[in-house]
Amino acid sequence: MTSTPPPSHGRAPLRTVQVLGNGAAGSATHVRSLTAGLVARGVLVTVCAPHEAEAAYGFAAAGARFAQVAARTDPVSLGALRSACWDADLVHAHGLRAGLRAVLAVRGLRAPRGGRVPLVVTWHTRAHPEGARTRLVHLMERRVARAAAVVLGVCSDLVDRARERGARDARLAPVTVPHPGGAAGPPPDTDRTRHKERAELGAVDRPLIVSVGRLEPHQGHDLLLDAAHAWCALDPQPLLVIAGEGARRPALQRRIDAERLPVLLAGRRDNIPELVAAADVVVLASRWEARSPLAQEALRAGVPLVATDTGGTRELVGGAAELVGHGDTAALARTVTGLLADPERRAALAAAGPVQAAEWPTEDDTVAQVLSVYDELTQPGGSHSD
Repeated sequence: MTSTPPPSHGRAPLRTVQVLGNGAAGSATHVRSLTAGLVARGVLVTVCAPHEAEAAYGFAAAGARFAQVAARTDPVSLGALRSACWDADLVHAHGLRAGLRAVLAVRGLRAPRGGRVPLVVTWHTRAHPEGARTRLVHLMERRVARAAAVVLGVCSDLVDRARERGARDARLAPVTVPHPGGAAGPPPDTDRTRHKERAELGAVDRPLIVSVGRLEPHQGHDLLLDAAHAWCALDPQPLLVIAGEGARRPALQRRIDAERLPVLLAGRRDNIPELVAAADVVVLASRWEARSPLAQEALRAGVPLVATDTGGTRELVGGAAELVGHGDTAALARTVTGLLADPERRAALAAAGPVQAAEWPTEDDTVAQVLSVYDELTQPGGSHSD
């Protein structure tokens, strides 16, 4: 077991608590990576999350103390979270709901180094409420933004949103999804893997279009099905594969069957990098994205990407993808069919993707930025002090 590096300047090790909710994959993956980096730098880390998150991401294996805490705001759950934060120098919550729970749990707590326990909240994405919930989410965002010492937004759109909600200090902190094995690019033996994936999907002699995401309204899968009508006339007819599960699956499958669309709902997959690398084109049609893991995977693998120009997507992909307006089905269909018919443009995007990906922050960059915020807030006279 690796020993913890000694603290600098004779100070006791910094004690931090990372708070997760039920956790989207992106935020949980980030916390796993952040935990490993902080521990390697001598920081003591406690991760508070439901048992399922520990089972899936292995925070303890990364060197953290794991505290099982339900992602609820009932007195028992908040009491467990407050107990885990009792001797913390700093608490860092990930996501809006985790942020709200942390706000309630640390209220009135004093840090061992003096002053109130500072709270950092990372906004990884934004909620997509409908109806009466819209007002509730607005109030939650306002409460969390105003209570946090620092709000870190993974894209500029989220930083602006935090400031609009009253954050006293909101900063850009891009997060890159760690690539399996720590190396960029498609997996080894790409040609063989690609042929195997395409054969299993029935796309050996036809173009393969891939999309990945939960089957929820904001992911834009209905727009993809609308666009698929334009692809039906192509010869050979492309196959659209959508990987993911969610509440919209029955409705989407009914549409696919009724309209005879060349679309396969592939369900939850554990080989997304291989699936993406096998595609001719990857499509992201969601209503809003911060730093889409699918977009990152496509660019790293050198697979042409067509995405909606919303949220932080343009900031993420630069000129290495084709961007269309959200809801513009005609532009989406036209752009995809145009790429399928233009091997030179596909080759240019394939070459541009890894170059753009090389400009994203590394895991070390992310840890260093977060640690600098921690140091700023926990040093004597920091902005959290009374």
